[in-house]
Amino acid sequence: MKKCRGRPKCPRRVEQKPNITYFKPRGVPLSGLEVVYLTVEELEALRLVDIEGLRQEDAAIRVGISRRAFWEDLKAARTKIALALTAGKAIEIKGGNYISTEGCDISEDADT
Repeated sequence: MKKCRGRPKCPRRVEQKPNITYFKPRGVPLSGLEVVYLTVEELEALRLVDIEGLRQEDAAIRVGISRRAFWEDLKAARTKIALALTAGKAIEIKGGNYISTEGCDISEDADT
């Protein structure tokens, strides 16, 4: 397990966990693709701002974190997706540090 400096990341509240967790370019074999990993909380940040149309401040409140932390999650998600789309990489949604509001489970993955 890698050591992190500074304050540990606060778990984010996630309202919708994805049903589909893998996307890849059509016509490219899976064995020849590099993968970009998107965390569940980064996907939630995208969903709240880009689909539901919330302001970052309001979305941060729903997720339960500061505006700056939310902005960092959103920026990371957009960068990863742009990289995958422009470089023809696969996107896998997994891991992170979040609390699902659909149930009571907590997921934590240290390697993403």
